[in-house]
Amino acid sequence: MTTPNWTLVIHGGAGSMSRTNLSAQDDAAARAGLSNALDAGEAILAAGGSALDAVEAAVRVLEDDPAFNAGRGSVFTFEGAIELDAAVMDGATRDAGAVTGVTRTRNPVSLARAVMEKSPHVLLSREGADGFSVEQQLEQVDPEWFAIPERRRQLEEMKARKSGAFDIDMKYGTVGAVALDVHGHVAAATSTGGLTGKRWGRIGDSPIIGAGTYADDRSCAVSSTGAGEFFIRAGAAHEICARVRMLGETLEQAGQAVFAEIKAMGGVGGVIITGPSGESAWIFNTPAMYRGKASGSGERRVAIYGDE
Repeated sequence: MTTPNWTLVIHGGAGSMSRTNLSAQDDAAARAGLSNALDAGEAILAAGGSALDAVEAAVRVLEDDPAFNAGRGSVFTFEGAIELDAAVMDGATRDAGAVTGVTRTRNPVSLARAVMEKSPHVLLSREGADGFSVEQQLEQVDPEWFAIPERRRQLEEMKARKSGAFDIDMKYGTVGAVALDVHGHVAAATSTGGLTGKRWGRIGDSPIIGAGTYADDRSCAVSSTGAGEFFIRAGAAHEICARVRMLGETLEQAGQAVFAEIKAMGGVGGVIITGPSGESAWIFNTPAMYRGKASGSGERRVAIYGDE
């Protein structure tokens, strides 16, 4: 009997975390959260479940964990609200679903999947997305459920600087997962609270199919984190998959090539990638990225800093 050829890679955001600015308590909390997310996805993949189910399950765990900027623990807009974005994509069919500006859905990644499977659309926004969530009977919470004191403090600190920049230190990023299942299919999911102090209904790359999230069985699955404006301009997630499919590059080669473009534009962040052969990669140009990996071969790894 051969070992099941499945792979799961997750991230909890790329940013300026370091051993000097991340407390031992926060370090441990992040690692525990990443491990719990791996557990959720691994249980599905090891049992022969789908990559799509696995990435949704892993991201739901990260959304419920206040250590990360998605779902509970999300950052605040300039006006002091929490607006959530998420996307999912199935590499087998290239079906996709996404939501932006959601305010009451406990797990936005599951709402994104409902958009994909229960609506004729790909991307729903704000009041419409909230209304669709209620129609689909997804769990609703009071917006205060997402809020934690540390994120309020970060907003006030940012406003006090009066520099005009938002989330200048990028300490807290998006969450995401990519997976390959034993049937040879890949999937990707991404979820975020966006950037501290975002204004005017700003939308980043996470819910934009082809920018922050993409999956195609012919090439790979990608989930991004970082300064979303640059990932949108680069079409980063799709570009990585296109390079793999049409140029025959490895996941690492394709990811590095696209990151060179993002860096040249002034962007920072990271990506996780997996492909139909079970290979995987993570690439980031920040000091750290919360990340983890598990596979059918028994590999299991959780890391934060660049030297891990």
